[in-house]
Amino acid sequence: MPIVDDDDEAGQDELITEEMLWDRIPEVEGADRASTYYELSARIYARGQYDEALALAETARDIYFGLETLASSEGLAQAYSAIGYNLNQLRRMDEAATAMSKAVEILRHNKSPIALELACTLGEWWFSSKKYDKVIETMQECAQEHLLDGNDIGAANDFHLIGCAYRELKRFDEAIGAFSEARVLFKKIREVIHVARCDQKIAACYVELGKGDLALETARKAVDVFETAHDHRRETFALLEYGKAQILLSLLTDGLTTFDQVLQTATEEDPKDFELIVDVETRIAEVMRSQGRVSEADEILRRLAAVSDVLSEEDEDSH
Repeated sequence: MPIVDDDDEAGQDELITEEMLWDRIPEVEGADRASTYYELSARIYARGQYDEALALAETARDIYFGLETLASSEGLAQAYSAIGYNLNQLRRMDEAATAMSKAVEILRHNKSPIALELACTLGEWWFSSKKYDKVIETMQECAQEHLLDGNDIGAANDFHLIGCAYRELKRFDEAIGAFSEARVLFKKIREVIHVARCDQKIAACYVELGKGDLALETARKAVDVFETAHDHRRETFALLEYGKAQILLSLLTDGLTTFDQVLQTATEEDPKDFELIVDVETRIAEVMRSQGRVSEADEILRRLAAVSDVLSEEDEDSH
């Protein structure tokens, strides 16, 4: 939980013990009292006691809320951001994003330089909360600010997250547009791996749109980069899109060969990504069935049932 302070003030704060802060509370009023609660919240957050830190940040917010000065407005934003960080640690993502959005709103109104950084954090939290429309709204504003500041890497990351949100909403044409904007910026600053990440996701969108030729061409670029970089994890996912594209183009034997390559890498990893393994083997079974190899396909699906059963139990436990 970042503390928004002057360097000098931060240095002085290091000399003040937590006990001194508790002793100060009965002696001060207004903004001083609120800032003391905020400082205590930050100290306790650093120790990982998020429930207690949250309660202190909420107390600071309530005090700031009753004050009407520019300083108290900044303090209110700090308190809301502290509430957000604590809720995030407590995995209460919707509430965390809502609190952070209030902090960003205040900071933007006050033209604070911190607003953009917190807005980017907010966009990631909206994504974790699966509020994809809010991701797009938040990150489009961030992207424009980063572009105005000449911050290409910041804008590229913003567009990438926008693309991911559009993809989750199954708005694949718009996702391709966002990933393409990110790709241009990543290429400009020679972020080779990030360019390939965009290519892999663009290929995935083309697959969903049934555009096999474009998917194959784009996935191949991603595979080439990841193979060259020996980034085997990303290469595996790019190969998966390449294989899907081959199947779309009715290159069934080639597609099976690619899926086997993906499967070999996935099964060699530790810990194993069983969701990926099940996905790939299910696709292999579907292709085999289309080739008339029904008994082989049925045997794969029978074997996968045990793994799928365990994975579904894990999903139920997580809820």
